[in-house]
Amino acid sequence: MPELAAGAITGLTRNPIILALLLNLILLVLGCIMDMAPIILIATPILLPIAVSIGLDPVQFGIMVVLNCGIGLLTPPVGAVLFIGSAVSKVPMERVVKATFPFYICMLITLLLITFVPAISLWLPGLIG
Repeated sequence: MPELAAGAITGLTRNPIILALLLNLILLVLGCIMDMAPIILIATPILLPIAVSIGLDPVQFGIMVVLNCGIGLLTPPVGAVLFIGSAVSKVPMERVVKATFPFYICMLITLLLITFVPAISLWLPGLIG
């Protein structure tokens, strides 16, 4: 089954940039509707071979997965962190979402930088050796 799903994704295009964006989109959508642990357990075996085939380092892909899942936890419709923040602060959900909007932009820019500039996520492992 993982090979079938990976074949369907890579069958859409051979462009590595579009595939990297597609991987991010899939992970963001999954992050919006699922918790982090199941996404890592289910999606990694399917998406990691695709990421490696387009030239992404496995460490870089792992950071992408965690960041996508983190963004998903802050994104409606599920947005578990938004519900917790709203309940703790006793502020309506709408105000919490509006207040976090600038941070969404920063997180998405960071995600794109991590995706397309490998040196950002790989410099520390490179120092260690």
